[in-house]
Amino acid sequence: MLEMRPVCENCGKNLPNESREAMICTFECTFCADCVEKVLHNVCPNCGGGFERRPVRPKELLEKYPAKKDPLVKPVQMEKFAARLEAYRNIAPQDR
Repeated sequence: MLEMRPVCENCGKNLPNESREAMICTFECTFCADCVEKVLHNVCPNCGGGFERRPVRPKELLEKYPAKKDPLVKPVQMEKFAARLEAYRNIAPQDR
């Protein structure tokens, strides 16, 4: 089950359950759409995968399966990310 992380890992922007800006990779790394597009260029800094829009959990299930409360913010260190970005930026996620 998705953890439904509450903030962008890079900039700390709030991404509540109903947010249409939450983007996740296959390992549930969570970033806002702005960071994915403008900073990460659809390359996950943690795994190198691409991103998809995070689904919204139905409201009637939030009480039983709540969104994660603890925010995880670890801004991308661009100097460390540069090599991964260079390697994957121009390769479609399904071809990486």
